[in-house]
Amino acid sequence: MSDRPIADYALLSDCQTAALVSRDGSVDWLCLPHFDSRSVLGRLLGPEAGHWSIRPAGPHTSRREYLDRTLVLRTEFRTDGGLLTVTDALASGLDQRGHDLGRDAPHALLRVVECVEGEVEIDIEFAPRPEYGVVRPLLIAQEGGLHCRGGPDTLGLCSPVPLRISDMARGRHAMRAGESVAFALHQVRAGGGPELWTQEDIHTHLRDTVRGWCSWSELHQTYEGPWARLVQLSGLVLQGLTFQPTGAIIAAPTTSLPESVGGVRNWDYRFAWVRDASFTLDALWVAACPDEAEAFFRWMAHAAASDPSRPAPMQIMFGIRGERDLSERQLPHLPGWRDSRPVRVGNDAWQQHQLDVYGELLSAAHRLRRYLGDLDAPTKAFLAGCADAAVTHWQSPDQGIWEIRGEPRHFVYSKLMCWVAVDRAIRLADELDAGERVAEWSRARDEIRTAIEQHGWSDTAGAYTQSFGSDVLDASVLTMPIVGFLAADAPRMRGTIDAVRERLTGPDGLVHRYLPPDDGLPGGEGAFLLCTFWLAQALALAGDVEAARDLFERAAGCANDLGLMSEEVDPVGGELLGNFPQAFSHIGLVNAAWAIHQATLFDA
Repeated sequence: MSDRPIADYALLSDCQTAALVSRDGSVDWLCLPHFDSRSVLGRLLGPEAGHWSIRPAGPHTSRREYLDRTLVLRTEFRTDGGLLTVTDALASGLDQRGHDLGRDAPHALLRVVECVEGEVEIDIEFAPRPEYGVVRPLLIAQEGGLHCRGGPDTLGLCSPVPLRISDMARGRHAMRAGESVAFALHQVRAGGGPELWTQEDIHTHLRDTVRGWCSWSELHQTYEGPWARLVQLSGLVLQGLTFQPTGAIIAAPTTSLPESVGGVRNWDYRFAWVRDASFTLDALWVAACPDEAEAFFRWMAHAAASDPSRPAPMQIMFGIRGERDLSERQLPHLPGWRDSRPVRVGNDAWQQHQLDVYGELLSAAHRLRRYLGDLDAPTKAFLAGCADAAVTHWQSPDQGIWEIRGEPRHFVYSKLMCWVAVDRAIRLADELDAGERVAEWSRARDEIRTAIEQHGWSDTAGAYTQSFGSDVLDASVLTMPIVGFLAADAPRMRGTIDAVRERLTGPDGLVHRYLPPDDGLPGGEGAFLLCTFWLAQALALAGDVEAARDLFERAAGCANDLGLMSEEVDPVGGELLGNFPQAFSHIGLVNAAWAIHQATLFDA
């Protein structure tokens, strides 16, 4: 089925790709070997696009949790006859510890089933459908499992349970207390023969994956404030969305989960947006010591490098290996989640002009400056060049943070982040060997501030607004006190916070990006979790800690039972909407928790 609630899913990651596992034991999304690869299991977007389920044969209930300090999932199934656990993980690679987690990931999905009490019969269904469901592979029985041939790759399924092969592989197996069976789905090396993993191989990789995640958490997770469990889980999620070989950070591991059921706002988020990745690094400063920051900035400098004799605005997003052409196409054979068409792969936003990227990147560099070490000359030149680009282009219209698919505008948020770019560059001038540029950057910073104050404020709205000369509210201006443009309790900012609370907040207490949605696309969308956390953060900075705490609890309460959040929430039914899990939402949670914690300490 492709209509299961998004909240039913759990995330698995090896820091190179991701899988989504449903509450009742079905893997309905898996791309191999990487986040942006074509799916092998894709029932999330269509019933014929592939799945792999392991569950009790009869009626059952389930509960699940991540093993402590890991993204290894354990689901407990209770039946009338006994108790069964299924432990799921994407193998991170043998002896991969700390910063090396996932470096040599074997691209293997592990599933270990144990009967804890009584007797339980399990059903197994394995229906691989490579290339987003286009390929129905040939399933060939092998000793210890089977091989899948068809499409670009050969897959091996290690199964101690005999499987019947037809349009898919099926099996049933009775288990008693104390018995265990282990399964693995992995790529078979080209020309490497038909070897399948043994039971011992699978258990070894699972134990090592648990140790690998624990070692990463021990090195990184230091936050001890309120909502520590949620903050730490968010840190794990953000790390799980990091592509270890390059340091790129994706926005979400899925494509085309819609912003409204049946709508067309369905996008592929399996790429590295400069904005999202910079926000992620900023959040990891709180949720996990971001020692990977230097690798990210080096990768960005490499991916964004261009001929200096032909300067152009920086591209807003890249593929996980640094690819620039991310052209969008549709998959008409897939109906989409709850018939939300079209299903898209690629994202044409790569061609948009968005000025905010300079500020987000330099803000993250400034926050993480003590982790960056001795930057090489190209990286220093790249970061200084971002400030120069903000100075050159800040007066141009653009598509803005929300990637409006209409005419460019003079978005207030874009101007604000150009101000941030030059402000942070001034503070980083010594580290960037750019002291001679400070005078020019300072003049530009003053000019941008004056323009925002003159043209970004609306007396009619009583607030800073979406774009110059407009009366339309936009939640992105809540970031003004967050980035230090002005104090949260300044009269104009307080008026803006109040306006957002009154006119962009729905009956459920969650914040919308803007109303009505005037962005060049038909249909509506849900409340935006990042914007709700921004409001909580702004309230905390304004000293209204109790309201901030209440709003935080409301937004965090939208997470599923594991603490995972998508991008948006249906304002009517409260259901999670959009790609999942979404880095933006977890970033917002981390930063709001930190701000409320700091405000509480200050008050004390």
